[in-house]
Amino acid sequence: MLSQSIVDLAPSKTNLHEERGVTGHGDCRLCGKILTKTVVDLGMSPLANAYVSYDERNKMEPFFPLHALICDKCHLVQLEKFEEPGKIFSDYLYFSSYSTSWLAHAKKYITEQAQRFSLTSSSLIVEIASNDGYLLQYAMEKGIRVLGIEPAFNVAQEAQKKGVPTECVFFGQETAAYLKSKGYSADLMTANNVVAHVPDLHDFLEGFRILLSETGVVTFEFPHLMRMIEQTQFDTIYHEHFSYFSLKTIQHALFEHGLRVFDVEELPTHGGSLRVYATHQDNERQPTLSSVANLLIRERNAGLEQLSTYKAFAQRALKIKEDLLEFLINASRNDLKISGYGAPAKGNTLLNYCGIKIDFVSFTADANPHKQNMLLPGTHIPILSPDAIKEKQPDFIIIFPWNLEEEIIEQLSFVREWGGKFVIPIPELKII
Repeated sequence: MLSQSIVDLAPSKTNLHEERGVTGHGDCRLCGKILTKTVVDLGMSPLANAYVSYDERNKMEPFFPLHALICDKCHLVQLEKFEEPGKIFSDYLYFSSYSTSWLAHAKKYITEQAQRFSLTSSSLIVEIASNDGYLLQYAMEKGIRVLGIEPAFNVAQEAQKKGVPTECVFFGQETAAYLKSKGYSADLMTANNVVAHVPDLHDFLEGFRILLSETGVVTFEFPHLMRMIEQTQFDTIYHEHFSYFSLKTIQHALFEHGLRVFDVEELPTHGGSLRVYATHQDNERQPTLSSVANLLIRERNAGLEQLSTYKAFAQRALKIKEDLLEFLINASRNDLKISGYGAPAKGNTLLNYCGIKIDFVSFTADANPHKQNMLLPGTHIPILSPDAIKEKQPDFIIIFPWNLEEEIIEQLSFVREWGGKFVIPIPELKII
């Protein structure tokens, strides 16, 4: 049985975001400046994770502008907020445990951090957006105390079934204050691929300052803006991702809440991510390493503070759209069968931006049973079991989660039996 949402029990506090005057659409959620500079405009798109049941296929879907902007003061890339997080994440269909490579990544993380920060059975690891317990299960195997915070009830239930203690609530300063009052103090906090999903950035980060022990460490993992720009990963832009971070912008945001970045690692996950390590400003146990200054210099040299960099990015995104449509049109004219593989949010951005529907891609297959027998938002392409690929034998399979290219091609190696090929659309069209 999941515990009652602790946000209802926590005392009411003034929202830091409102105190700073960061209100209304079109204002930077980090510094409050009015946003006027475009990164890329991907047109109108539904929420990328709003999968459609067959019973609701004839109902109207809401579409919102998918227009990424950049603050010309602090350089945070961001979207306007069109929907409340409670409606986006209360019933979520993304389950981390369906990716074997991500599970391996999580297990390695626990092993490395337990050793680096000397975590023991008396330590406490708190994961924000802990999903189905994919990561904390490995900490429990080592005898380390854990607590998961996961707002999606259906996903939190899966974690509870694994025996992972999980609070079903959104994280912020109220939640953190309540947990602190109950005696929780985290030695390690981790937030993987969640900071981008938070519209109220200041409230969220204040929670880490409150809940982190005096010598505790927090790590954030998120797709690196520099890699997104370099590899033209425009499909990672969708409404559920409110912000797109560089090291510079996350460092700025954390500093506002008394947290200091002391180390950073570059990871291959999600097409190129950062793992940022932070602690309280006055924690002398963790000196700031040279990795931080080195990456800040590289980001500046990559042009992340120059508008021309983003104009070139938008032009390359358009070329990817043109190349993919040209491929699909030619394949269709030659009566070749095309399917997709995977039903990730990034795939929905790509499909809706390009206007690709069932006339070009007859179905996509996904290993997540919670997505099977649903329709992709906007395009209404059916999501089937991976068994459908063997049954229908498509000539081409578009890999939508291109960041898992090697894992998926290995899993689907049998398509070579009938001469099937794989299509990788990002960062440029590739046929394998």
